[in-house]
Amino acid sequence: MIDAHIHLDQYEETLLSSLLQSLPEQDIESLIAVSMNLSSSLRTQEIAARYPGLVRPAYGFHPEQPLPPEEELAALLDWITLHAPDMAAIGEIGLPYYSRAEAIARGEAWDMEPYIRLLDRLLGLAARLAKPVVLHAVYEDAWTVCDLLEQHHITRAHFHWFKGPGDTVDRMISRGYYISFTPDILYEQEIQDLARRYPPELVMAETDGPWPFEGPFTGRTTHPAMVHDVAAAWGALHGYTASEAKAILTANTVRFYGL
Repeated sequence: MIDAHIHLDQYEETLLSSLLQSLPEQDIESLIAVSMNLSSSLRTQEIAARYPGLVRPAYGFHPEQPLPPEEELAALLDWITLHAPDMAAIGEIGLPYYSRAEAIARGEAWDMEPYIRLLDRLLGLAARLAKPVVLHAVYEDAWTVCDLLEQHHITRAHFHWFKGPGDTVDRMISRGYYISFTPDILYEQEIQDLARRYPPELVMAETDGPWPFEGPFTGRTTHPAMVHDVAAAWGALHGYTASEAKAILTANTVRFYGL
């Protein structure tokens, strides 16, 4: 299988090496490794160079962090352009739902416009480079992101670990956008309901590692092999065998990322 979304640069080096070396015996053929910013992208690139074919890098700026200074952003955009031939996608990019919610809960003001402008620039770059995008966009933010995708005529959009209302889900389905499920599909009713609703041909499996999970994964280091559990749980919701589910999700990921 393929882990469609993981932050390899956030694993400790010794753990990372053992994790990547264990993948063949865990029946994992490839990983889409996303990045947080320029330094993260450099680290992801270095990991991908050590494990060619196994690690497929994506470069971007994660929205759940302070906005970058203009010179840093310009450097990132230039660097992504330079290394576009070697990357699978631009990502992780999107809008800061969780940071905003926490700030508002503390009674702080929050201005979304700079984040929207940042995402607009990143999507513009993706359109110019003809690259797919990996998106962090949940709940009401996803509707705004759909607007921006349409403005840039981007059709290859992957909403990772998506959660959102029915009208947004319907819009995403109509546009052929992909989503991916994490190990929380084993124990989160909201995610299981979404999995039943979303077309099987537009779905992938991910771990978002090293993010930790609960339920049967409590206390375990997040490993790409957990996508096998994701596939089995997703397949059960649709009446597929585990092997059928793995084949479908893998084929979807290969098709979306052009692997």
